[in-house]
Amino acid sequence: MTHAITKLPLYTVPVVTLSLLPGISFGSQPREGRNILFIAVDDLKPLLGAYGDPRAVTPNIDRLARRGTLFTHAYCQQAVSGPSRASLLTGLCPDRTGVWDLKTLIRSVHPDATTLPQHLRNNGYETYGIGKIYDPRSVDKMQDQASWSLPYASFEAYYNPEYDQPLYSYYQLPETRESMIRLEKELLAQGLKPAAARNAVLEKIKPSTECVDLPDDAYPDGAIANGAVEFIEHCDKSKRYFWAVGFKRPHLPFCAPKKYWDLYDRAEIPLATFRRKAQDSPQLAYHNCGELVSYTDIPALITFSDIDNAILDDDKARELIHGYYAAVSYVDAQVGRLLDALGRSGQLDNTVIVFWGDHGWHLGDHGLWNKHTNFEQATHAPLIICDPSLEPSTVTTPVEFLDIFPTLCEAVSIAAPEHLDGKSLLGLMRGAEPSVNTYAASQFPRGKVMGYTLRNERYRYTVWVDWKNRTTDPETIVAEELYDYKKDPDETRNLVKDKSYAAALQQMRACWNDYKNKRINK
Repeated sequence: MTHAITKLPLYTVPVVTLSLLPGISFGSQPREGRNILFIAVDDLKPLLGAYGDPRAVTPNIDRLARRGTLFTHAYCQQAVSGPSRASLLTGLCPDRTGVWDLKTLIRSVHPDATTLPQHLRNNGYETYGIGKIYDPRSVDKMQDQASWSLPYASFEAYYNPEYDQPLYSYYQLPETRESMIRLEKELLAQGLKPAAARNAVLEKIKPSTECVDLPDDAYPDGAIANGAVEFIEHCDKSKRYFWAVGFKRPHLPFCAPKKYWDLYDRAEIPLATFRRKAQDSPQLAYHNCGELVSYTDIPALITFSDIDNAILDDDKARELIHGYYAAVSYVDAQVGRLLDALGRSGQLDNTVIVFWGDHGWHLGDHGLWNKHTNFEQATHAPLIICDPSLEPSTVTTPVEFLDIFPTLCEAVSIAAPEHLDGKSLLGLMRGAEPSVNTYAASQFPRGKVMGYTLRNERYRYTVWVDWKNRTTDPETIVAEELYDYKKDPDETRNLVKDKSYAAALQQMRACWNDYKNKRINK
């Protein structure tokens, strides 16, 4: 049940075995009456053992992959949290949601939108959410009230009571806290209002990493897991549930308990293999790493050039990559707690589990940090779906996050809304052959230009077109990019002008014409 595997950049794809967890009997569970555990992870790229990363310590996500279907080529619709999550949860591409930024409310554009949890709620599910599911800047203060049959859970109630809650949401290091508290008091005494004082503090004191010897639930993700575990274990088991659990790491700042930092030897952590701009690539493809530069331990270390984009001190780069790994392992431990809670409560065999990261993340490749691009490392994200009636498998066919909504509907025998842009993945999960010329699409705006990128199993084609007044003119092409991941997994050369790739370029332009007809000109 494994399609042909192609090489992925920066790591290799493992063979996923068909070994089963104790007590699992595939094919025995009816689709009706199933629960859904929906696990979202912020800024998680496929830096996981299950995806072949040799350093990642992720035993719990790996056991989830052994139990379900691992999608090696899953892609978000836009590599930034708000638009990516809005798209996945409505089943609509960004050009239909109208959410391309971090300030547009989904329901200000589509007041009558039906979201995934709302659709399940309308079909008899109790819908429960905790942590980050929607980007909070895209929804109301109730995290989209229409989505939830139960009040959205406040994870702050689940922090370890023996410790102070993290200051400014993330920080526990005593020296950092003392400096922040002292400065905030000074600013308030000067007459600044609390919100302004907070912003002013973070302009002066905002570390990008933190390593403190604390329990998991002294930080947000441990508290989120506490709340979710309590609910899963004590809920009314006569009802059907959609449990949505959203973890906040490995988003910056990389604050994680010391034990997860200790899993890695920083001296052995490699830097990105290619840290320059791709040859012949357009400037539109890049950004100035503004998210990273907002951290106060970065600006003095970072410079930019026309060839290298961002240049960061190697020691700081390794610290950041180390912190990213530590934060991933921290989240992995919380995922394990959810799986264990399902097992203890007797609901594991009757629960469809979907695990996803909202987009990828640059760790210095192309001189880029953060997300916000159409390159592989920003658009590629992990996706694992566990259907209790199906055997474990690996799917290499490119898929989109738009496909999650209809897949979950079919997995629990609920008709999906007809207007969705994605398609169910259950056929691929059962071993069906993909359709010809399958590709996954993502997009990212740059001012008055929109970049659309299409990825098949070998190539990525990106086309930048006119986007004045937030309206796409697909015929006015500003720039094109083409990358070959079989021969050039690091995207070192834009191949659009290479005559030996004329046939590949024609193939991918045909995919672009197909995309235009399906999602732009429809």
